[in-house]
Amino acid sequence: MAEQRHVRVLFGEEELAKRNAEIARDIAARQPRNLLVIAVLKGSFMFAADLMREMHRAGLTPQVEFMHMASYYEGTVSTGHVTILKDVESDVRDRDVILVDDILESGRTLAYAKDLLTARGARVVTCCLLEKPVKRAVQIKADIVGFECPDLFVVGYGMDVAHSFRELPFVGVIETGDGLS
Repeated sequence: MAEQRHVRVLFGEEELAKRNAEIARDIAARQPRNLLVIAVLKGSFMFAADLMREMHRAGLTPQVEFMHMASYYEGTVSTGHVTILKDVESDVRDRDVILVDDILESGRTLAYAKDLLTARGARVVTCCLLEKPVKRAVQIKADIVGFECPDLFVVGYGMDVAHSFRELPFVGVIETGDGLS
């Protein structure tokens, strides 16, 4: 018999929407010039989309690009090696860039992307939906953080485990039938 899995809500839809609006107002207050949002795929796509809609409501007109990097592959633990699967197409030199990621955990992916974009001449502000400060493997602090996250493996709102659960409109924790996560 297959084990039953339930996803417990950690950060709900209303909480996410409220925080996205706050983050967008924070970004607008920085008065960015020639703004480019770069979403790190795949996990940040829902956060980035909602955040960009809130940026519009805050009076900003960002362009958007995507970077696809991998360090987890099929597992739940980072391999420690970051690979670029898709790079941005735009020239980032002399642009204000909001680098949007789903979760700051080991920090490897965010640090790699920030260093790369900075070397290309961008002014980079890092923005992560979630932060797990206990798992940091490299020295990096996000400029903007949505929520501090407990040391649990989370899914939903674009984040997955083996390509499942991305569609959930909230951030949650998988619980098995025995109550363990």
